[in-house]
This record gives sequence, C-alpha cells and structure tokens, in this order.
Amino acid sequence: MGILFNKNNFNSMQKLLSFLAGSERSFVNFIRVAIFIVMAWIGGLKVCQYEADGIVPFVTNSPFMSFFYANSGKTAIDENGVTGEANKGKEVAQYKLHKNPEGKMVKANIEWHKENNTYIFSYGLGAFICLIGLLTLLGIWSPKIGVVGGLLTFGMSIVTLSFLITTPEVYVPNLGGDMPTPAYGFPYLSGAGRLVLKDIIMSAGGLIAASEAARRILVAKK
Repeated sequence: MGILFNKNNFNSMQKLLSFLAGSERSFVNFIRVAIFIVMAWIGGLKVCQYEADGIVPFVTNSPFMSFFYANSGKTAIDENGVTGEANKGKEVAQYKLHKNPEGKMVKANIEWHKENNTYIFSYGLGAFICLIGLLTLLGIWSPKIGVVGGLLTFGMSIVTLSFLITTPEVYVPNLGGDMPTPAYGFPYLSGAGRLVLKDIIMSAGGLIAASEAARRILVAKK
C-alpha cells in the first residue's frame, strides 16, 4: 500500500511538472497581462490629484526627473512645524510644506502644485506608463512590439528603483517621541519604500517578456 501511495505521488508530481513545463508560454503571457494591468491602472490614476501629489517626493529628488518641476530645489522656512516639531523654524524643501494627505484637498497646496507643474507632468507620465503596459501586452501577438514593451518595462523599473537612493521618504523618519526611535533610516523601508522595492519583480518580468519575444523573432528567421 505504501509503495502504491508513493507511486501515485510520483505520477501526480510528473503530471504537475509536465503541466508547468508545457505552460511556459502561457505563463509568460500571464506576466504580460499582469504588467499591463498594473501599468494601465497606475498610469490611469496619474490623472487624479492625490496620485499626482504623491509622486512629488520621488520626482523632485531624482537627478533624472527633477527638471520637470518648476519648484525642484527650492526651500522655505517651516514656521509651524508642518514637517515635524524638530524642524520648526528651520529651512526645509519647499514641497514638504505642500503635501496633501490622500483624501484631503487643501487649496493652497493645490495651487502650489499647479505652479510646480505637478499635474501636467503627471498626465504625461501616466500616458507613457499606459503606453508601456499596452506595448508589453501586444507582445502576446507581436514579438517585435513585445521586445520594446519588455525593455521599456525594465527601464522604467530601474528608474523607479533609483528612488531608493534619491528619495528620503522611502525610509522611516525619526519623528521623535517620548522614547528613542530604534528603527529609522536605511534599511527600514517606509510604506513608499516598500512599494518601490517591489519594482524588482516588475524589472524581472519585463526582461522575461522581452527575452521570450526575442526568442520568437529568432526562431521565425530560421
């Protein structure tokens, strides 16, 4: 009975392995669909005020993207301790004084973001992200387009991952309190940092999609 049970287990495992091996193309296409869903959803949200405001710390601190904003590099005095009691009366990056919490509308902050070109840039970025997702999805049918989409996905992910180096907000800040704060700074990722780190998965998916599409192009030429 034990031998039969082990044999059945072996046969089941063989079937599972055969299914997985034979489904490689389908799984790569699933990666493409997943990339499209993420890109289209996040890219589409870039038309929303809260999403446009939310990417400001990443863009304004990036040496590759800060030139898109009119107020990048500008500072101001935090008179009311908006950025923390420890910063009250100190000079801070201007954008930190104009953050809108998700779900909250502050007219003065929105006017600052309009002056900063926050929303115009976000619309363009959103359209570009949606385009990358579409190109990656089209790789299911067109390998040439798929190579472009996969490489663009990889490239965008690398830029996003660079925020781990350039954006202070990706790490937990030391806001003080009535006892010492033991976990702050590197490597303690904040909520924003944890989202950025996940782009490692997206970069891998982009390379897999591009690689599979490239293989199909080479096979077709033989």
